[in-house]
Formats: sequence, C-alpha cells, structure tokens
Amino acid sequence: QVQLVESGGGLVQPGGSLRLSCAASGSIFNIDTMGWYRQDPGQERELVARISTGDDTNYADSVKGRFTISRNTANNTMYLYLQMNSLKPGDTAAYYCYAAAAAWKAWGQGIQVTVSS
Repeated sequence: QVQLVESGGGLVQPGGSLRLSCAASGSIFNIDTMGWYRQDPGQERELVARISTGDDTNYADSVKGRFTISRNTANNTMYLYLQMNSLKPGDTAAYYCYAAAAAWKAWGQGIQVTVSS
C-alpha cells in the first residue's frame, strides 16, 4: 500500500500563494493517478486537480489558470505538488491528497488552507 503525508497549508491573504506538497511512500510503482480534493464543512468533497500517467492534468473550472499540479519521484518517494496562486476566500477548505491505482485509492490526512484578510 501507499502512505501519503501532506504539508504546506496555512493562512494566507486573498491574492496570495501557497504550495501544497504530498509525499507518497510504499508501493509507489503501482500509482497511476494522483490529485487533490478539497472539502469545506457542510459541502461535498470537490476534485481540485489530478495528474495521470504521462502527466495528463485536469483542473476544476474554479481553479484553472490559478493552480498548477505537478509531480516527481526521488529516493523511492513520489512527490505531488499543488501551486496555488491568486487565492480567494472561496478556496478555503481542507485539502486532501490521493493516489490511485487500478485496485485501490489511498488518501492523506488532509491539510487546512484558509484564505482570509
């Protein structure tokens, strides 16, 4: 299986930037897709961005042009990043990293992003 650990969240002013990171360890050779969901209390979990084999990317309409997803592998660890620019109060949520293969999907513990002045 795969273990996911997120970092990089916090409080930022509107218009600011944050970079989320997710480190995947374990059976990373099986991973096909990685991505980020977010969820605000009382709302459904929303897919923010994902990156698949061949580095195909998809973004939610609400973040296109502001967020960039990327990944690389080093020292038997796969790193997933989400560069978030021009942040808005509506981006406030808990962000969850995931990794998926044909037979499973693993989740990180979630990290809070708060956009507020």
